[in-house]
Amino acid sequence: MTSSLANLTLEVADLAAAERFYSAFVPGLPVALRASQEATDGFRGFAVALTVAQPADVRRLVDAAVDAGATVLKPATKSFWGYGGVVRAPDGTIWKVASSEKKDTAPATGRIDRIVLLLGCADVAETRAYYTERGLTVAKSFGRKYVEFDAPEGADAVVLALYGRRALAKDLTVPVDGTGSHRLVLGGTGAAGGPATDPDGFVWEPAQARAAA
Repeated sequence: MTSSLANLTLEVADLAAAERFYSAFVPGLPVALRASQEATDGFRGFAVALTVAQPADVRRLVDAAVDAGATVLKPATKSFWGYGGVVRAPDGTIWKVASSEKKDTAPATGRIDRIVLLLGCADVAETRAYYTERGLTVAKSFGRKYVEFDAPEGADAVVLALYGRRALAKDLTVPVDGTGSHRLVLGGTGAAGGPATDPDGFVWEPAQARAAA
């Protein structure tokens, strides 16, 4: 059986508030929520990236997040790679919204083309080896800088990617230091199903049927 990331669960201090935020930010987002009071401080070592078609969609989602209570970490703007912005949800999760396009060609739709979970790693090569030993298949690799694994087909698929922790924090414009819980649980299939903890402290459990946030 092929191993993969099947479920993504965010652990939040205020479950009702988080449900309200995500319903307003991206209704139907394939991410589960779970109540947790585990201590956490600073950068949690990950971000969720949403890829959209064009700048208008970036602005639409960033504005929706801010209206629902998110904090802007990086305003939506043009960059060398395209157009994007970064926000922190009230529960502390960091979201990156980006498009490879720099100009709009149609009205915004709010549609998400791709969801990528970016894990910040102390050593990308070491963490890559950990996951390949557990049956995940590498789809893209740029040495010790970035690794992306194959994901199941479907609109609800979340792609797992590895990024250097320091480089990820810099991209998100947050200090790299952080302690305590990641407030994140990954549900896997096959050998990745866990229970297990990867080299950077991210927890895996067997994939569960889950409702969207």
